[in-house]
Amino acid sequence: MGRRAHLVGSIPGTSAAEAMEAALTRLGPYLLTLSDGETGARAWWIGACISSLSSNPSLELAGGGRRDFSTYEDVPQYRLREGATLSAESVEACLPYLEAFTSSYPVFRELRAKHGRPDLPFQVGIPGHLDLSADSFGFEVAFDPGYYQPSLEATVAQVSKIAAAAADDVVFQIETPAALISVTMAGDEGAAAAARQVAGGTVALPAGVPAGTRFGVHLCLGDMNHKSMVGMRDIAPAVLAANEIAAAWPSDRTLEFIHVPFAAAEEPPSFDPAFYQPLSKLDIPDSVRFVAGCIHESLSSDRQVELLRLIESHVGRQVDVAAACGLGRRPDVSQAWDAMEKALLLVEDSSA
Repeated sequence: MGRRAHLVGSIPGTSAAEAMEAALTRLGPYLLTLSDGETGARAWWIGACISSLSSNPSLELAGGGRRDFSTYEDVPQYRLREGATLSAESVEACLPYLEAFTSSYPVFRELRAKHGRPDLPFQVGIPGHLDLSADSFGFEVAFDPGYYQPSLEATVAQVSKIAAAAADDVVFQIETPAALISVTMAGDEGAAAAARQVAGGTVALPAGVPAGTRFGVHLCLGDMNHKSMVGMRDIAPAVLAANEIAAAWPSDRTLEFIHVPFAAAEEPPSFDPAFYQPLSKLDIPDSVRFVAGCIHESLSSDRQVELLRLIESHVGRQVDVAAACGLGRRPDVSQAWDAMEKALLLVEDSSA
């Protein structure tokens, strides 16, 4: 099958063309998929959606804080105005995925041909509808039907429209920090139940779109300003979440990969073998690629190779490689190029 490099989403660049060219120049033969770099407002991931919700007439700002995305406590959140109902159509009007796809997909096709990768699929990053609900309205109401259902229906509508335009040339990456954070925060006793709940929520999106639509899943601990929301004592929460998502996945929708973070934003991966022991319980089909988000700016090339061997010794099969999250929001752009150089080393080094 051959090891691949995965770029989770955002890539440095002033435009989609610049970001994609940078990635293809560095990693073209080995890329698993390629996004348009999610440049501009989308570089702040779900922040673009949250900011757009300020124009929704059914909503009003809730809580205090600076609301400037400077910390996790300073993200704007909303609540329904008294007597109002949130419609899926009004939420979809705040989502940028279809507009961005329409603009960047033709550019992607030109660059894919230029770099000789006709097989390379276009990646469209989709913040999970659970994350849209939780981040916009608060974790405590994330599953409230008045917020959750419109978030789901709006996201399904955007994915369905893109899928209709590009068919199987697109892989949708469901990006869900909410899933992994929920399992991590549930603790040992509640983790299994939390994993089942968030898996059921996660797969509601592929279940709602046309059969045959291609997906990957990006689990995350948060990377706002290159800081995570939580940390993991060991990799067990990610294994639980990945196993439950794979088990619940609709049989007529394609799950191509699951990406798991081994770093927590600026905090590097552990080298304690006990941290990785739960990987022996990973139970996802062989057809689903396991992408190890293990590349980190603080590690030397030799340590990256050592870490990859440690991960694969517990997983029991070859894995693909990535950073823990997107590269476009890093405080220093050199970190992004460093991550790509390390990815190239790991996919080309047969001893890794």
